[in-house]
Amino acid sequence: MVGQGFVYGISVAITCCIQFIGFTAAYALKTEKFYDILGGVNYLALALWSAIAGSMGDNSPLNWVDDPRKILVTILFICSRGWLLLFLAWRAHERKGDSRFDEVLGKGGGQPQPFGFFVFWMAQAFWVFLISMPMIFVNSSHVNKPGFTPYDIVFAVLFCAGVLIEIVADIQKALWVKRGRRGDFCTDGMWSVSRHPNYFGEIFQWWCLFAFSYSSSSKGYTDPLWWAGILSPLFTMQILLTMEPTGLCNAEGKNLKRYYDKCPERYSKYRENTSILIPMIGYKFVPKFLKRTIFFDFEKYEYTPTSESIESVKNE
Repeated sequence: MVGQGFVYGISVAITCCIQFIGFTAAYALKTEKFYDILGGVNYLALALWSAIAGSMGDNSPLNWVDDPRKILVTILFICSRGWLLLFLAWRAHERKGDSRFDEVLGKGGGQPQPFGFFVFWMAQAFWVFLISMPMIFVNSSHVNKPGFTPYDIVFAVLFCAGVLIEIVADIQKALWVKRGRRGDFCTDGMWSVSRHPNYFGEIFQWWCLFAFSYSSSSKGYTDPLWWAGILSPLFTMQILLTMEPTGLCNAEGKNLKRYYDKCPERYSKYRENTSILIPMIGYKFVPKFLKRTIFFDFEKYEYTPTSESIESVKNE
């Protein structure tokens, strides 16, 4: 088996090459339609490479094809990212574009910004690699553990749960949109117990995969390469919780205006009773200081409608 450092290095090269080729083609065509799709392809390429690398060499006590832990993590990872690829391809087709790129592509009549567009593509390369680190760690590990421990089973099941939550939430939201956005905001299925169940599923699964990868560490808690894998869930949280124009920063805050303009009372009640991330019942009974901390319902996500806008809605 080849060394872990080599597997990681080639993984970086693969993801950067894919993103650079995508940027070159996309900028030449002045389109962003396959940005998300290539991100999905990138994940699958890293899964394939790390699986192949895990089978290289004759000196390993346990190659990839003989290691159920490596097989399982690769299959689960491909299922997760395969769904993402399908969903993003469908969304790109439905939306016929992505407004995030209008400025850098000069679609509004402004000057195109090739460097800004390049940054988008390289940022995605960075994200893909960091997300994939626990999976790469398992596939490149030299640890000989042919069976599953109860610890492995628990976190494998929890990872599957995170993937299923994201898939179900995405499908429920897509069907709600197809039906004409009845009720102004989605409260179907998972969306009745979480305002963003898809983001919860995305974050939760990577924490579970990071935990699962611990069994493939030869040094336990002192393994720096295993600890590096924590960047996968942490960076996912950074992207989805704090960075515009995506995640909660894009969905909450000032972008809630459309709900407060149309149905301020109903939406205020929905926010009060529904967790921003973690699916749960009884959120309205959670103390505010807990909502603002461990439940991630930070003040920056709030939107305070003006008295004039509320009055105008009541007078309609």
